[in-house]
Order: sequence, then structure tokens, then C-alpha cells
Amino acid sequence: MPATPPRTHGTPVRRRRGFAAVALVAAAVAAVCLLAALHPWTDAAAPVTATAEESTSGVIAPRPLALPDQPRVLIFGDSWTYGSAASLPTLGYAYVLGERLDWQSTVDGVRGSGYLKPGLDGGTYGERIAALDPGLDPDLIIVEGSINDRRLPAEGYREAVSAAWDALAALYPAASVVIMGPAPQVLPVEEATARIDADLAALAAERGWWYVSPIAEEWITTENYTEVIDTTIGRYHPSTAGHAYLATRLAEAIAAMGDEAPVIADAPHEGPSTP
Repeated sequence: MPATPPRTHGTPVRRRRGFAAVALVAAAVAAVCLLAALHPWTDAAAPVTATAEESTSGVIAPRPLALPDQPRVLIFGDSWTYGSAASLPTLGYAYVLGERLDWQSTVDGVRGSGYLKPGLDGGTYGERIAALDPGLDPDLIIVEGSINDRRLPAEGYREAVSAAWDALAALYPAASVVIMGPAPQVLPVEEATARIDADLAALAAERGWWYVSPIAEEWITTENYTEVIDTTIGRYHPSTAGHAYLATRLAEAIAAMGDEAPVIADAPHEGPSTP
């Protein structure tokens, strides 16, 4: 199948709004500590207790997210970002999120892609970042996933992530970055997927980037699994309703990164209820 180029979607302004850039450093550090506490599956070091100002801690508190009206947003990821298993790819979570928040969004999702694993329609995350348009100039970048590296050795994974993120930061130095970890396609969460989640969380904390963990926040549970994940023809990807649900959860997470929640437009396709 030929490569699918990134798709850009924008909607008219319905209402002026933004994120207030006010938050407490202590709260951000506490959030990192909570994330570590919610990862019983990893043998990570002891929970972070140092303040963000202590350079030896390896943790930098992320700055409150402040976006202009109708921000330019790049949503980058794998098949979940592509919109796989939705009745139309443009009903995937990334497109729904952009519509609801009136973003000028560019969606770049490649099926099967990961930091180490090349995708079906493109390369690894690092290779794809190298091919991005330097003129895109996003205000915000959301990097989703990926579970696609779970069957590859852990050796070299962190190095591949760091190299990809270094390239992304160099390409778009003015952009805010939110990392969205892998969401479980099966339950219980696979050990390798949990390891990827923990690695990404730690690396994001070192950079002071916001991190969203669908695993730690239990977006997908035994109670809503069959509503969110299409285990038949969708091959363990979110259904159309599941994509809408993920868009809602991600919008809520992003709103919490600022002091003022954005106005979220009513969606024509609602997902499962928040657990």
C-alpha cells in the first residue's frame, strides 16, 4: 500500500480561549511521583523525592501549557493516530481531538511504526521525524505510542527514543511537547508494553515534557474494554466509539496541563463513558 501523507485538518474559530500559564512546580513533581507509584510492574529506581531545582534528580517539572487561539498542532504516532479500525480513518482520535478543540491539526500516523520498528507505510519514529516539514512550525506536538516496539529487545530502546526526541526538539524548538504513552490493546497489560510506558515516562520527565499514561490512568479497563477495543475486524485497535472516547480522555488530560480548561465542542460521535 503506498505511503499515506500527513493529513491537515482545521476548523473555524467558535470561541476564543487559551490555557493560562499558571501551575505549581510542586504539583508537577508530585504528579511524576504518582506516576512512578502507579507502575508496580517496573523495577525502576526509588520514587523521586528531590525538587525540580535539584539537577541531580533527573526530573524537570513541565511548564504549564499555554496555547494561542487555534493553535497549530502536530499529532504524531502509529496506527492509533492513523485512525485504524475507525469506520473512517478521519474518525480516529487524533482528528476528533482537533475538531473538538478547534485546532489546526496535522495528523501523522503510520501503521506498525515505533521507535525501533519501521511502519507499514513509513519508517521508524526517528526516520519519520527527519522527514517532517521544517516549515510546519507547530505550537504543540503530541507524540503517541507505541506498542509496536514491544516484541523487540529493550536494548537500544531508550537511545532510539532520545535520538528521535532530540531531532524533534531541534526541528521545532518553539513547540510544547506532550508525550502520550502506549495504550493497552489487550488486558492484562503486557509486560513489554508496561516497560515501554515506564521508559517513556522517565525520559519525558528528564526533559520537562508532559507525559500522559493511558495505562497508569486506567483509560482502558475490563469494564470498558469491549466498548473501546475492536477485537474482531479491527484487530485490537480502537473502534469508532473507542477513538472518540480516547479523544475525550486526551482532551481532559491536556486541559489539566493548564490552569483553564478549554471549551470542548460537542462531538457527533460519543465514546464509552469514562471509567
